[in-house]
Amino acid sequence: MKSQDTPFVGGPLDGRVLPVLLGLTGHPPKTYRVPVPDADGGPPTVLVYRRVPAGPPGRFGLHPGWKYSYDPEGDLGRRQRWPWPKPRTKAGGTPHGDGPDTTTG
Repeated sequence: MKSQDTPFVGGPLDGRVLPVLLGLTGHPPKTYRVPVPDADGGPPTVLVYRRVPAGPPGRFGLHPGWKYSYDPEGDLGRRQRWPWPKPRTKAGGTPHGDGPDTTTG
């Protein structure tokens, strides 16, 4: 697998440059989660970093690369949104929640 040295800005990893694995498109992941173990043996704290451009485009419009910026709120509730989402179902209803399925066939 290919990796890229990526700088981290803000938070506990401020100023560090870590190797980050690249995806199929050659870009690092949009979010980078770092679990930090608790000293008392409790659940680990998760630090969340978001991918941002490293700077403005260069003279010829070339992309300057990426860096990770600390997200103190760390919205972990986000989930992968596929282009073909499964319809959400309600308990005892059809995929669109219109009521019980009464079709026979």
